[in-house]
Parts: sequence; structure tokens; C-alpha cells
Amino acid sequence: MTESAKGHLALIFFSIFVAGNYSLGSMAAPYMDATALMALRFVFAGILMGAIVMVRRPVAFAQVTGYWRYLLLGTVFAVYFVSLFEALKTSSAVTIGAMFTLVPFFTAGFAFFLIQQKTTAYVLGLLSIAAIGAVWVIFRGDPAQLMAFELGRGEKIFFIGVIAHALYVPLLRKLDRGEPVMVSTFGVLAGGSIPLLLFSFPELLATDWSAVPGIVWIALAYIVVFATLITFALLVYANQRLPSVSTMAYTYLVPSWVILWEVLLGHGMVTTPILVGIALTIAPMLIWLRY
Repeated sequence: MTESAKGHLALIFFSIFVAGNYSLGSMAAPYMDATALMALRFVFAGILMGAIVMVRRPVAFAQVTGYWRYLLLGTVFAVYFVSLFEALKTSSAVTIGAMFTLVPFFTAGFAFFLIQQKTTAYVLGLLSIAAIGAVWVIFRGDPAQLMAFELGRGEKIFFIGVIAHALYVPLLRKLDRGEPVMVSTFGVLAGGSIPLLLFSFPELLATDWSAVPGIVWIALAYIVVFATLITFALLVYANQRLPSVSTMAYTYLVPSWVILWEVLLGHGMVTTPILVGIALTIAPMLIWLRY
């Protein structure tokens, strides 16, 4: 298998694990402050990844320079995750998952300014089709709602997260100094933990941990292992082998995986108009695989 093929395979699993983040996150979001939950996520995941690095490549830490890079990268990614869980308190997992497909569109712009990575008109056309599909889902397939431009609170909050995630990928490429994937993942987790702990410390102290529902711990376990450690590693792995826009193109699959997750979790099916929008987000991905 070529290095490029390995990158594509990694991104398929990346999209599946990211989708689970939305469905399980929507179940846990009402019961805990988003920043506090993300602080636990980054800290626990950072401890686990740090232990893995210490066991497998203990000398790798000594090779790391420029710690400010990880503080910046971690902060940017923390903004994405906090906005995600805050948005899930008032918006559906399918809608937020569809908004995530807007990331490649903004990634193309950031990649041009940060790493001078140009995007062809053909690729921009594919991104535009996916963006139309995402907008269709965001407005629930209702032309009247689209014309009235009535975005909900959750969608407005998550738009900030979309921008943060789009910035993260080319920024990661720009600041990369050839560190191993595990070390980079640990660095981002550690860097993100600092601002999250600072902002959520009062909330963490005030939380009655004995009253926290079981779904919060289940969701936290999933997002720490699958939606943080593994997706971070997969994204870094793929980003080292594929262009930034190609890397984020796999976000087009996220809404479809979210629907599957929702069905498996017993949350019901979505309406036909929304499925039309989902199809528009998938179509560019199918074309992309032939590009």
C-alpha cells in the first residue's frame, strides 16, 4: 500500500470516529459545562498519550523544541471542541455534523495564506457543492428558513469551531518540525489542556461528581480514546502524506456517519429533505476519489 493510500485509509476511520463524537456528545452535553468537559478530555488523553510515548519512545521528548507551537495548536483545537459541545446543547448532531463539512472550504483559504498551498478551480467547485449541501442541512431543507436566514444559537456557536478546525490543519503543517505523530499528538493535547484548565477550574471545583450521569462518563471515555487520541493521530498521520484540502475533504463523509450513529443509538431517522443535503455533501467526496 502506498503512503498516499495509507493516508486515505486513515481518514476514513477519522471520519467515522469524528461522527461518533457528535452523537455521543449530544447525549452528554446537557449535563456538564462544555469547557470543563473538554478540560477533562484533553488532560486524560494527554496523560494516556504521554504514557504511551514514555514507553515506546522516551527519547522523543528531548527532541522537541518550540513548545509555543503546541500551546497555539492546542488552543485552536480546544476552541473547536468547546464550541462543538456547547452547540450540541441546542442543535442536532446531524445539523452540526453537516456544518463540519464546511471545514475544507475554509481550510483552502487558510492553506493558501499560511503555507502557499493553492487550490484549483476544480477542487473549489467540489468544495462549493459540499458547502451547498451543508447549508441545505443546516436550514433543515426549508427554503423559507434559508431565505429568512434564521440560524440557531448552536449553529452560530459552532461556526466559530468550524473556523478553528479549518485553521488547525494548515497551521499544523506550517509548524511541523518532523516530530513523531505520537509526540505531536501529546504536544497538542498538553497545549490545549492549559487554557481549558484555566477557564474551567471554578466549574470543575463546583461540580458534584457523584451526581454526574453515566452517559457523561461513557461519552468522555469515547471522546478521550477514539475522538481525541486516535483521531488526532490519524489526522497528523494523514496530514504528513496528503495536501491539507485533501485531508479535510473526508469531512464530507461525517454527516452520513452521524446518521448511521444516530440510527444505531436509537435516535430515529432524518427527513428526506435533509437526506438530499447529505447526498450533496457526499457527491464531491466520490468525485474526489477519482481526482
